[in-house]
Amino acid sequence: MLQEHIRNIAIIAHVDHGKTTLVDQMLKATNAFRENQQVEDRVLDSNDQERERGITILAKNISIEYNGIKINVIDTPGHADFGGEVERVLKMADGAVLLVDAAEGPMPQTRFVLSHAIAAGLSIMICINKIDRDGANPEKALNDCLDLMMDLGADDEQLEFTMEHVVYASAVNGFARLDPEDGNMDMLPLMDMIVDALPAPDVDVEGPLAMQCVTIDHSEYVGRIGIGRIYSGAIHVNDKILVVKNDGSRTMSQVKQLFTFDYLGRKECTEAQAGDIAAVVGVDSTDIGDVYTDPENPVELDPIEIDPPTLSIIFEPSTSPLVGREGDIVGGRQLKERLEQERENNVTMRIEELPDKTGTEVSGRGILHLSVLMEQMRREGFEFQVGRPRVLFKKDEHGNTLEPIEQAVVECPNEYSGKVIEVFGNVGGTMTNMMAGVQQTHLEFSIPTRGIMGLKTRILNVTHGDAVFYHTFQEYGPYAGDIAGRQNGAMISMSTEKAVAYALGTLQERGQLFVGPGDECYEGMLVGERSKPGDMVVNIARTKSLGNQRSSTADIAVQLTPPKSFTLEEALEYIMDDELVEITPQNIRMRKRILNETDRRKWRVKNGMVNK
Repeated sequence: MLQEHIRNIAIIAHVDHGKTTLVDQMLKATNAFRENQQVEDRVLDSNDQERERGITILAKNISIEYNGIKINVIDTPGHADFGGEVERVLKMADGAVLLVDAAEGPMPQTRFVLSHAIAAGLSIMICINKIDRDGANPEKALNDCLDLMMDLGADDEQLEFTMEHVVYASAVNGFARLDPEDGNMDMLPLMDMIVDALPAPDVDVEGPLAMQCVTIDHSEYVGRIGIGRIYSGAIHVNDKILVVKNDGSRTMSQVKQLFTFDYLGRKECTEAQAGDIAAVVGVDSTDIGDVYTDPENPVELDPIEIDPPTLSIIFEPSTSPLVGREGDIVGGRQLKERLEQERENNVTMRIEELPDKTGTEVSGRGILHLSVLMEQMRREGFEFQVGRPRVLFKKDEHGNTLEPIEQAVVECPNEYSGKVIEVFGNVGGTMTNMMAGVQQTHLEFSIPTRGIMGLKTRILNVTHGDAVFYHTFQEYGPYAGDIAGRQNGAMISMSTEKAVAYALGTLQERGQLFVGPGDECYEGMLVGERSKPGDMVVNIARTKSLGNQRSSTADIAVQLTPPKSFTLEEALEYIMDDELVEITPQNIRMRKRILNETDRRKWRVKNGMVNK
């Protein structure tokens, strides 16, 4: 039976700023400005961090009321590291809106989420945004979207639906049009198309309760909150429900509170009907994939599997000489408590304290997945240090070692394709597909996750910044053998002082610097990269010797090249096993695990690494 008064739609987009603005304008169009400007501020503030990082981290839900119909808008993460999140939230949707830029067309990351939407059989409409910007070509963007859908295996019915349901919009200016030149200046054509064209939930309203938990929220007061779609029946406050876990185990629980989504927040209610998305309080230790059903007439639903973690990082309290200068929270106990809190909130991560209590191991789906947590913590005032990301291996039934294998895709100008293939060959990559166009070449590789680390920088270097590179987890495959790490050595500071321009002027001739004049440095900190192998201890505070004679070149200023700066992800990919990344609210620094040069030499002798 169709639940005609509800529509569940997912928004698929690569550019999260455009996605946020579009949803804001949809709220305006439906008179959601019940709190005047405050509503707009809350929409934009909720995505500040994600917009800054160019990615939506977690799927969020809002609901909009339009012409008596409730539209549940489901946001989707925009990156392959959050693949488990994508697959789960699409289970709540009946249709999707593919949001693309009129000038750029579909981006490589769009491919990942769109492929899951097509595989889930969703009806997909296209919204071509920013049709008023310079260089906009809506017709080409639409054709590129249709070509992409064909490449991803969309069937004839999906393609036909998409071709008949296209909207042209400018979210910033608040209009959507069925034709780019029709002159309409409001968002109603988009709202009408969602209500009239996208399917209503096909559910069993009169059947026994069946609801599946697809995301988890957490409250300090009530614990875990299970959020999911109701597939049949209805759920009420104080109902006794049967909870069926992924492993088949069953427990009884009682619904203590029930919420549905209401614009930007949640509204407490006593009943939620089939087809709607609800949040349930009262199920102890609820987890993703749990099915809430009628104890007397249980309904079986397919279990949801969470993608296994592929990378782990050790979080430790900071031991830097500069600890406590920039952050408010530096203790090991506070770090452990914060990570234990994250374990409750984030079921896609595995967080375990090390047996020797020196740190906490955090495992996730990729470097971006892990760095998002680090970014959140540094904004909260934490100072801590992390080691090099470590790939998680498995054993098969015969005892052979398996490692995570990624599918990597590179789009680059034709003249650089040979160099890209060479770079992948050096890190264990195997080319699986190559399509050469008039100007661009599309390359696909199968590569161990170990080889991905630091690869983006090398690809951008050999293509002069003209390549687009993305990757996604493919499978666990046979161990690919040793992969070469960083070839160049590091420049390491010998003292704890501020960097001096005169010293940096001579050091920049030996390689690339990471610090500028006046930057705080300490003994053991990485201040640059040598142009050849082997670490080098340097004096970054050396000043010019002053004599009683005036030199003919005394007044010539030192000409310094700007230092190379690292994002958090780049620093994690750059460091070696004996190095750490120090993370503070204001800085990201790289350092040796053992700060003192004499102690480092003793350690290398003890571990048989003198000539390595």
